[in-house]
Amino acid sequence: MSPAPRISTLEKGQEIGSREIQLSRADLIRYAAASGDHNPIHWNERFAREVGLDGVIAHGMLTMGLAVDLVTEWVGDPGRVSDYQARFTKPVPVPDADTGAPDAPTATLHVSGKVGVVDVEASTARIDLTVSLDGTKVLVKSQVSVTL
Repeated sequence: MSPAPRISTLEKGQEIGSREIQLSRADLIRYAAASGDHNPIHWNERFAREVGLDGVIAHGMLTMGLAVDLVTEWVGDPGRVSDYQARFTKPVPVPDADTGAPDAPTATLHVSGKVGVVDVEASTARIDLTVSLDGTKVLVKSQVSVTL
């Protein structure tokens, strides 16, 4: 674990980092097994289309979990996260790979974080995440409260 940033060094608007996260159909199957969420919209193309989607989509909680990981690594301890909220605005489609193995990535999430609020007295900060796919935000008001 890395040491937590010092509250006294934080400023509103300060960037905490960014990353790209690649997803494959195999990732969705692994997440379904770990989470118990076996909804066929996350693995069956035909079913996803029958219910009005353009194809298979990633689990919402998988998307949130992958995004918040940026903050937990920055803060050094997931136990420092005291609140996490987000609103889903768009699904995250994960197409089947045209060729090769099912673990070939076919979608890339872009995650970046900035300090939104600093409360020196309470030793807390709010980190605002931007989570997008192909330039379109898939989560909005994605905010993580941390205790430093």
